[in-house]
Amino acid sequence: MSVPLSSFPVLETGDLEQARDAVTRVYLPHELVPDRAGGGSGDRLGMVLNAIEDRNFTLGFLTYGAPTRLSMPATENCYHVNLTIRGRTHADRQDGKRAKTAARSSGVVLLPDQLNRVRWTPDAEQLILKIPRTALECHLGGLLGRPVHEVVDFDFQIDLTTPRGRGLLASVEFLAAELDRPGGLADMPLAREQLEAFVLTQLLSAVGHRWADELHRPVEPARPGRLRAVVEYMESNADDPLTPGELARVGCMSVRTLHASFQQAFGESPMAYLRRIRLDHVRAELTGGRDPDVRITDVAMRWGFFHPSRFAQQYRKRFGELPSATVRRCTG
Repeated sequence: MSVPLSSFPVLETGDLEQARDAVTRVYLPHELVPDRAGGGSGDRLGMVLNAIEDRNFTLGFLTYGAPTRLSMPATENCYHVNLTIRGRTHADRQDGKRAKTAARSSGVVLLPDQLNRVRWTPDAEQLILKIPRTALECHLGGLLGRPVHEVVDFDFQIDLTTPRGRGLLASVEFLAAELDRPGGLADMPLAREQLEAFVLTQLLSAVGHRWADELHRPVEPARPGRLRAVVEYMESNADDPLTPGELARVGCMSVRTLHASFQQAFGESPMAYLRRIRLDHVRAELTGGRDPDVRITDVAMRWGFFHPSRFAQQYRKRFGELPSATVRRCTG
């Protein structure tokens, strides 16, 4: 299997000090020592760290290749989500909570106001999210429709075997794979931000916290007048990088209410509705005497479609023909 995020290498080393410095730079200050109780006998590792940072969070792959123990003080300003994809870890934190993680079945959330300690087996590998408090708490506030200004008290352990837990792991792995793919999300800021927002929603859905019941509770759709304002805004700004959070603010509603309203009124999500508007704009350009020197992909990208094959499929589903067929018919 290929190593996740191999397009974004940070460090590969056998030196414990170098490993500690690299993880400190990317994630957080910590103590790193061999886990002699787990069979560690020296300062030699098989450490690999790959990582990429963006506005919403840092996503990385980490393995130490040796039994290790980490002690991490409270960061105050970031959450860390550790998803174990190989091997095992044992974790405990300041409030006495303990957790065990195993490959593809469990992970942990390290809270910003708790000291955490984690022991890694030599074969342990993790995908790790570093999420600023501002990003996560603003995202939660958008879902709820009101500000959140306190630490989200996530359960320590994440169950990745539940439907929501599997969804969280799948979304993070998909994000990592798309970032690694040449021509993928690393070069598509709009699509990348939307997928990162989806990962945050999956996290808030999959892990227990004090707002979880409210997030899972059905919501009432908004009044038609408020939804009309959102639709008009979409149509006027379809060439801008719109997000569900921005659209919800236009309608003075939560993101959850926005989704419920669109499902009731149109039978689809707000972003699916926006995609139809954008496809209509693409078709209008392709059929409206466009400059013959402008490529179809250039038109598609102008309206937010960055993946050519996926765009072609979506276009054919909506209009019954490929965009190239539209051009041939209109210029033939």
